[in-house]
Amino acid sequence: MLFACAMVAAGVAISAVSLAQLKAGNPHPQMAQATQPLQSTPGAETKPSAPAEPSTTGARPTEVPPQPARPDAEAQKAGATPALPPAPAEKTAAPIKDR
Repeated sequence: MLFACAMVAAGVAISAVSLAQLKAGNPHPQMAQATQPLQSTPGAETKPSAPAEPSTTGARPTEVPPQPARPDAEAQKAGATPALPPAPAEKTAAPIKDR
């Protein structure tokens, strides 16, 4: 208990000293700056500010038509393999009996 009281007293003393320094004021306060001010890159006037537009248009390619994930039965007979594995069988249980 004595140790806790000593810690509280030390905290109050440090706070009092800090407040006294703030109230006294410093005629020449020091300011800290987190980052350096922005500076221009040498030769920035001659360089373009933005990159050139990409050559792609974002449209889908029309040369290759999209193909279904599961080919129809005729295509499977001709040798086409499905892109996806077969779907799992549905699991059903017996109906719940009323009590």
